[in-house]
Amino acid sequence: MEAGEIGGALLFFLAAAAAVAAAVSVGAVDFSRPLAAGAPLGFRQAVSWLIGVLDGTSSAAADVYGAWVAVRAGVIAPVLQVTVWACMVMSVMLVVEAVYNSVVSLGVKAIGWRPEWRFKWEPLDGADEEKGRTHYPLVLVQIPMYNELEVYKLSIAAACELQWPKDRIVVQVLDDSTDPFIKNLVELECENWANKGVNIKYATRTNRKGFKAGALKKGMECDYARQSEYIAIFDADFQPEPDFLLRTVPFLVHNPEVALVQARWSFVNDTASLLTRVQKMFFDYHFKVEQEAGSATFAFFSFNGTAGVWRSVAIKEAGGWKDRTTVEDMDLAVRATLKGWKFVYVGDVRVKSELPSTYKAYCRQQFRWSSGGAHLFRKMAKDVLVAKDVSLLKKSYMLYSFFLVRRVIAPTAACILYNIILPVSVTIPELYLPVWGVAYIPTVLTIVTAIRHPKNLHIMPFWILFESVMTVRRMRAALTGLLELEGFNQWFVTKKVGNDLEDSEVPLLQKTRKRLRDRVNFPEIGFSVFLFLCASYNLAFHGTTSYYIYLYLQGLAFLLLGLNFTGTCSCCQ
Repeated sequence: MEAGEIGGALLFFLAAAAAVAAAVSVGAVDFSRPLAAGAPLGFRQAVSWLIGVLDGTSSAAADVYGAWVAVRAGVIAPVLQVTVWACMVMSVMLVVEAVYNSVVSLGVKAIGWRPEWRFKWEPLDGADEEKGRTHYPLVLVQIPMYNELEVYKLSIAAACELQWPKDRIVVQVLDDSTDPFIKNLVELECENWANKGVNIKYATRTNRKGFKAGALKKGMECDYARQSEYIAIFDADFQPEPDFLLRTVPFLVHNPEVALVQARWSFVNDTASLLTRVQKMFFDYHFKVEQEAGSATFAFFSFNGTAGVWRSVAIKEAGGWKDRTTVEDMDLAVRATLKGWKFVYVGDVRVKSELPSTYKAYCRQQFRWSSGGAHLFRKMAKDVLVAKDVSLLKKSYMLYSFFLVRRVIAPTAACILYNIILPVSVTIPELYLPVWGVAYIPTVLTIVTAIRHPKNLHIMPFWILFESVMTVRRMRAALTGLLELEGFNQWFVTKKVGNDLEDSEVPLLQKTRKRLRDRVNFPEIGFSVFLFLCASYNLAFHGTTSYYIYLYLQGLAFLLLGLNFTGTCSCCQ
């Protein structure tokens, strides 16, 4: 038996015991009515005793129960009702935002709109890069990495094979690795490509101050970096196609007002498990809907931190890389926009990357993004309001849609309404939940999410349950960043698996035995117990509401992810 299963069972029994103790304390269960001493314990007597315990027929239990009903109706229900209507307002804001983005995205697809309609794009002079060498600008390709044993060869090789005149491109590997063995391997790989004639530079730092932002900032201080007109950035697990620069840089060359060209991510492991399939749906919506809508309307969206090309002048004008948040990419994008720069999203250009393969790694990634985005909202709201180079309409879009709705309201409303109020409502009949808020709005959100990738309709039920679990993590992260609570500025590097592990020159690290708390996610298991208890109560005393089927499924999702189930069995693929 797995340690996770043992931990889950123990926690379940502890929670059940706590629930029984709480029921006794409020008089909902009355054990003060014992069986007659010395009487034989027959079946009918046992049943009669149990019924008396559950309905609290003793006068003391009746008094306590009456007090509980009075408090429930007079205090708890009104407070929760206010919260319900606040969630309804936020849900309407969320659905309006989602429908707007989906309509724009569908319109773009229907008319066949392309970035070339708005921004000029022509191949650089000279079809032959050797003949047209003087027309090619100097490009710096930066690859920040940190102990990337599994993928360092992939990203370095892809960057070194980009089609561009050899004397007009510099590949810069920014290695912050703390493991001397991995550091040596990365340096040797750079030397191997340098021996092949590639202009590649290996750069390290004495400390990791500023994490990724600090590494990129340090890399920009080199003389060859200052001379570069454009900066392409790829994380350690990203593998651009050889023609990446040929398809993206012309947007920057022919449009002096453009600061950033962002490509779309594709994934090498999106079918590896149910977890990665669900993640792909999340990123498909982000790129196909949010990024595309922002690019087509306001020429503004968040830089994804990788698979993009920046104009170096725009980076300098915006103030360079800053490490004040864990979303240095979004920070730079917002500051550049406030200086009047525009962005281009090119969905046809895709760069291969890797999705987190474990639930814990995905949670850490989402915590960093959610916390950083909310924290940046706190930092930048005033700057957006007073910016002079941005129109009032664009300011409204940035503050309301980009920051408030997506970074704060989306995780908060979903978590509070569906993971807290809905389960609790089964025990509080005085609480009113409008059907349009708990049924129609989620249906609309599901439709607008699925409409751009109908091939994944069979995954939608799993996506809904998975996102329900993730809203708890994202809300905690958003509040942590917004209020600058403990841990708001923590940086976790997403663990990679890679697809080159068979290489005998790269020995695998020895597996270590994990402790129970590292193998089990206790918050998720605790939430699953809470949902199971609420579902069981609703099933036994359903009254006018019947949410128990959804609550049981939701509790099961929390339990499975609490035990780190990722759906790697064949039936889930």
